[in-house]
Amino acid sequence: MVLKAFFPTCCASADSGLLVGRWVPEQSSAVVLAVVHFPFVPVQVKELLAQARQASRVGVAVLGTWSHRRQEAAESLGRFLEGLGAIFSHEPWLQLCRERGSKSWSCTATRRQVPACPSAPHEDQVMLVFYDQRKVLLSQLHPPAALPDRQAGDATASAGGLAAVFDTVARSEALFRSDRFDESPMRLSHWQSEGVEASILAELAKRASGPICLLLACLLSLVSATSACRKANVLVSVLLDVALGLALLSWLHGKDRIGQLAEALVPVADHVAEELQHLLQWLMGAPAGLKMNRALDQVLGRFFLYHLHLWISYIHLMSPFIERILWHVGLSACLGLTVALSILSDIIALLTFHIYCFYVYGARLYCLKVCGLSSLWRLFRGKKWNVLRQRVDSCSYDLDQLFIGTLLFTILVFLLPTAALYYLVFTLLRLLVVAVQGLIHVLVDVINSLPLYSLGLRLCRPYRLAAGVKFRVLEHEAGRPLRLLMQINPLPYGRVIHTYRLPSCGCHPTHSWGSLCRKLFFGELIYPWRQRGDKQD
Repeated sequence: MVLKAFFPTCCASADSGLLVGRWVPEQSSAVVLAVVHFPFVPVQVKELLAQARQASRVGVAVLGTWSHRRQEAAESLGRFLEGLGAIFSHEPWLQLCRERGSKSWSCTATRRQVPACPSAPHEDQVMLVFYDQRKVLLSQLHPPAALPDRQAGDATASAGGLAAVFDTVARSEALFRSDRFDESPMRLSHWQSEGVEASILAELAKRASGPICLLLACLLSLVSATSACRKANVLVSVLLDVALGLALLSWLHGKDRIGQLAEALVPVADHVAEELQHLLQWLMGAPAGLKMNRALDQVLGRFFLYHLHLWISYIHLMSPFIERILWHVGLSACLGLTVALSILSDIIALLTFHIYCFYVYGARLYCLKVCGLSSLWRLFRGKKWNVLRQRVDSCSYDLDQLFIGTLLFTILVFLLPTAALYYLVFTLLRLLVVAVQGLIHVLVDVINSLPLYSLGLRLCRPYRLAAGVKFRVLEHEAGRPLRLLMQINPLPYGRVIHTYRLPSCGCHPTHSWGSLCRKLFFGELIYPWRQRGDKQD
């Protein structure tokens, strides 16, 4: 029978002693958690195990002995270890030994009970698997419910065994709290004895008094409150947002940059209005050599020029208050960069309101002509749109209706190119403004939803966000136990972003490319925000 013994790498250099851990009988696995060093009193060891069972609710027991032959004599140590088997009885009894001055290991598992079959061996073959206790304890691969679903065959046993290992280490955290700096009659080896958590500085800090101790307690409570990745991501996102906002605020109020922006805003608005005026004058002529309907072209051009004149007058009327408005907008950056970006998007919408009006006028006129042409085309085919049933039905028309329909169809056909050209130009301008606002909204969404804490955790401590484990062969020689090293596979960065991404309240595209092209072709208005009655394609 092959037994799997999971041994922590931090105990590879520990002094000789007892192997403390948990036996998983359904998986034939032994999970070693710590090594109790010599000398010790057996009664105190049993008391320690009872306290660990009560605190962690894990069946912690003495699994066997550990011998690191650096200074001890092999003969005396062997007789002493044989005597320990009678005090701490366990089936099977593990005996791990590391030879002095070499990297050779020996591991045996003996059973004292006589097997039912006389020819059955009293010793089992042992496969030694090393694991990093600290990484396993801090990883997200426990409890077992978080592991992938079990599959048939060998995957069932391996998944169950690994689940038991991770669950055992996670629930036995109370055993790891005792370290070599504690005043206890027994000395244990586990990952905290390497000086990471139980260093002498930590011990001195625990014995400190006064405001320093109170400050450390507050910091520790804050860290424990934000230990969950999602809470920590929210906290880091808010802190980064506020920090970037304060940086923007300091940049705007330095060297009177707000006054410079206010002075440059009115000339920029005049330049944009002048370019639009030139564009309208070009459309009122013969744009690109196209022959337009003269009457409709002049009416639309003068209509849009009048609106543009009203907009220029409005900008000049608001010019004395622009600097004060920009000052308050810059002051809002202390609430976060996303607040300032959202207000900037609203300002862009206000400054380009005339372009939006031009787009709405052109779209409504073009949509009216397209709908009229489609209705008249059904008239020629003897069809009509049934409003009640929402379908096309057959219909008979008399000669007068057909004559009037022909006249209207001809008029709309000859007026369509002029309306379509204005609609095309102002739709492109509107899409340009929507694209700029979309970039701002994407930046706000990235700041609000990007899991920065999880990404930093994946970069600095990848074992905290684990996707699974892999095994590497350390030693495979005849007559020696098979030694494997269990390593943790970190989550890919894409899965980290997908798993820990924060919910966002920003605007998201609601139209597919096909739906967008269809709406643009028929002249339907395109809104960059979500509407309640919109249907998802």
